[in-house]
Amino acid sequence: MSRSPRKSSRRRRPDGRPAPRRKPTPPPAEPRLIAFNKPAGVLTQFSDADGRTTLKDYIDVPGVYPAGRLDRDSEGLLLLSNDGRLQSRITDPKHKLPKTYWAQVDGAPGAEQLEALRAGPGLKDGPTRPAEVIVIPEPALWPREPPIRYRRNVPTTWLEITIREGRNRQVRRMTAAVGAPTLRLVRVRIGQWELESLAPGAWRELPPEAFR
Repeated sequence: MSRSPRKSSRRRRPDGRPAPRRKPTPPPAEPRLIAFNKPAGVLTQFSDADGRTTLKDYIDVPGVYPAGRLDRDSEGLLLLSNDGRLQSRITDPKHKLPKTYWAQVDGAPGAEQLEALRAGPGLKDGPTRPAEVIVIPEPALWPREPPIRYRRNVPTTWLEITIREGRNRQVRRMTAAVGAPTLRLVRVRIGQWELESLAPGAWRELPPEAFR
């Protein structure tokens, strides 16, 4: 039995001719990797049509872009680079780079809720991967601006949550799915890189060779 010829997956021009193959972008002559402690209320982009606070208000380094995102309400470690391959190494889910967060959640989640978080709760876009979750003492952090809303008669709990994927607002949606909404969220580690003592709104240079 004869087989039909395989169709080429190469893109074609409107006239049917194959489009030229794109050449991989060469790495920059001087790769840069930057760690930034993103304050709450800052967008992880360098411009905004509505005039909201962006990375441009804090980082004056040409050619670097965020390796991943951190939602506007969240704080903590954001990595930026001028090397596209390095950005992919950090953000591509296939590498399963662990990301660790400190989450202040509403209430006092019980054993069943914590186990549901560890197992990976189901979200509207599908179940999440298993996570590492432990209860931690309240960490020594900078004051949040604006501060979270406290309810006098409702306790809060701090959790350390490590995930290996990066869906939009994932940690917030995970804790909400088990009945413990996140009030404050701080990312403290991406892979081997830690926030350490970096002040809110400050950044420092990192050695990019470690990610190659």
